[in-house]
Amino acid sequence: MRTITRWTALLPAAALALTACGTGGSDDDATTLTFANSYPEDHPHTRCGIDLVAERVNGADAGFTVETFPNSQLGNNTETFASVMSGDIDMDVQGSAALGSAYEPIGVLDAAYAFRDADHLFSYFDSEGSQELRDGFAEATGARILDVWYFGDRHFTANQPIRRPEDLEGLRMRFPDSPIYLANAEALGAEPTTVAFEEVYLALQQGTADGQENPIPTIQGDNFVEVQSHVSLTGHQVGSQMIVVSGQTWDALTEEQRQVLQEAVSEVRAENRACIEEAEEQILEEWRSEGAIEIVDDVDVEAFRARVQDHFAQNLDGEQLALYESFQETE
Repeated sequence: MRTITRWTALLPAAALALTACGTGGSDDDATTLTFANSYPEDHPHTRCGIDLVAERVNGADAGFTVETFPNSQLGNNTETFASVMSGDIDMDVQGSAALGSAYEPIGVLDAAYAFRDADHLFSYFDSEGSQELRDGFAEATGARILDVWYFGDRHFTANQPIRRPEDLEGLRMRFPDSPIYLANAEALGAEPTTVAFEEVYLALQQGTADGQENPIPTIQGDNFVEVQSHVSLTGHQVGSQMIVVSGQTWDALTEEQRQVLQEAVSEVRAENRACIEEAEEQILEEWRSEGAIEIVDDVDVEAFRARVQDHFAQNLDGEQLALYESFQETE
């Protein structure tokens, strides 16, 4: 009998009725896996991500089902991944930088200009070269990476255009408080300020931060256009999100059930990416037509890329440097 106890107060009764994994039978014999993420219900990672995985698994009649918990219902990112490692939550969507707190090398997937685009990211993750990274992550955390999803390219917003690295001088730019994001700030030439994400809007409104960086759907979803005049399409990071499953959960599934779960997560990857890209296009068109924010699309991306890659060549070392260089070698 598997029972979630840590989140009992938050989970509906159906999610608590967990039984030993089987290969079929009645609903009473089925295991229910909890699948958490931190995004709201209308975010592409929810409606075109975890919801689709649940739909496919639940329709496979493989003796287990998936129940989704978006919008940080089961806790923030740090809490949910800790619960995945302990086995209290079955599955989660986590950024590489966040996972880097548990296994440092994986954070470098979120390094600036590590990948050219989503195709490059997927090509690396599908290559034999990524297997050592995934094995190391599993050994260190007890959790397993099922696949990588595209989060969207990250861009800068500020109250002035940012076309070249020099334009960042004197600006206090909000970056997430993690080693690889702070390294990105230094590599890009930015002065980082580490405001909690929930406080970014207020920091921009009050001027304690001059700008921030995020994918287009996040900029729109959190209303940063209300307190920023320009979005500069630097595309300085190809955002990645890892779909992770508890090692205890994986071990309890049959081979057939593992295959069903793996296929559901991997097949959704393309649809999730299309959903992200469609959302980006729609938002940019809306901004242009409404004049909500000035879109700066003549950014000297190559100047940023050259500066960043030179910086990392000199300042990364060991396994992280080897990984960063391996990304560049992947076709």
